Amino acid sequence: MIKLNLPEYKYTYKRDKGKIFILDEIRRKFVKLTPEEFVRQNFIKYLINEKKWPESLLSIEKQIEINNNKFRCDIVGYKNFVADLIVECKAPDVKIDEKTFAQAIDYFYKLKPKYIAVTNGITHFYIEFSDDRSSYSFIKDLPCFKML
Repeated sequence: MIKLNLPEYKYTYKRDKGKIFILDEIRRKFVKLTPEEFVRQNFIKYLINEKKWPESLLSIEKQIEINNNKFRCDIVGYKNFVADLIVECKAPDVKIDEKTFAQAIDYFYKLKPKYIAVTNGITHFYIEFSDDRSSYSFIKDLPCFKML
C-alpha cells in the first residue's frame, strides 16, 4: 500500500482465495483490503491512538437514509449519544473535490455533527461547525476527544 500522511500502525492481514483482507478491529471482522479501506483503517487508528477517541464510540460504515436512499458513512464518532464527527474516506489516488465535500455535507445534514473530516490518506480537510450548526470554519486538525 501507498505511504499515507498519517502515523504508521500495525495491522492483522489474511489472504483468502488470492485476496488480501485486513482486520477491522471496530467491526471485529476481516474486510477486503482496498485502497479506500486502507485509508479508513489508518484513520480509525489515528482517531483512537492520536485523538484518544474511544473505540466504543466509533461506528464504521454507519448506514443512514437520505431522501429514501441508503448510504454508508465511513466513520461516525459519537459523544453524549449523538454524532460528533463524521469522516469521509477516499482512496489515495482520488482527488478530494467538490463532489467529495458534497457527499460529506449530505451526511452532515442528516447527522448534524460538530466536526467533519474528509481524507484520502494524503490530504486531510477538517471542518468545525458552530454549536448551533449555522456556520463553519476549516481547522488545521481535529481536537482530541473530551467527554463533556
